[in-house]
Amino acid sequence: MPRRAGLDPQVVVQAAAELVDREGIEALTLAALAAHFKVAVPSLYNHIGGLPGLQQQLGLLGRRQLTHQLGRSVMGKAGDDAVIAMAEAYRAYVKEHPGVYAASLRASAPDDAESRAVEAEAVEVSLKVLAYYGLHDENAIHMVRVFRSMIHGFASLEVAGGFGLPLALDESFRLLVQSYLQALSAQAARA
Repeated sequence: MPRRAGLDPQVVVQAAAELVDREGIEALTLAALAAHFKVAVPSLYNHIGGLPGLQQQLGLLGRRQLTHQLGRSVMGKAGDDAVIAMAEAYRAYVKEHPGVYAASLRASAPDDAESRAVEAEAVEVSLKVLAYYGLHDENAIHMVRVFRSMIHGFASLEVAGGFGLPLALDESFRLLVQSYLQALSAQAARA
């Protein structure tokens, strides 16, 4: 079956990314994408592996983008400055790309080598930052998980409109990150 000119997997994934960032991950359907491109739904199967394939590609895109943003944020920084930069970059990514971020949350399938490599790269960025505190091995992985959970929780609540009180969110976020830095110092003292 001939492919529509100008339509390729990258274009389809980019359109899906724009859709989910604008309308939420729940809005992702092949029918919505087909309507966007003015093609029949079966035409999309020439470019993506159905909805599961599209979801996998969106997850990969999110992982790549977030990993790149985190890596850039810590360049030339160490210690608390690097942790703060990484936290701010993570929060900013979730706010800029809430739908793509949501697609990237689930751990990739064991046979998805490309996604696994990007996940490993993201963990490596975090581990390099935590090495400053003398954290290695399991302790470092636990603190990476704490960091991810903490920033994910705050940023996800923020984009969902979950903070209704008229207090400065930036100050709440600063306090959250400061709590993490104190926990890092405590872990480093025990290591």
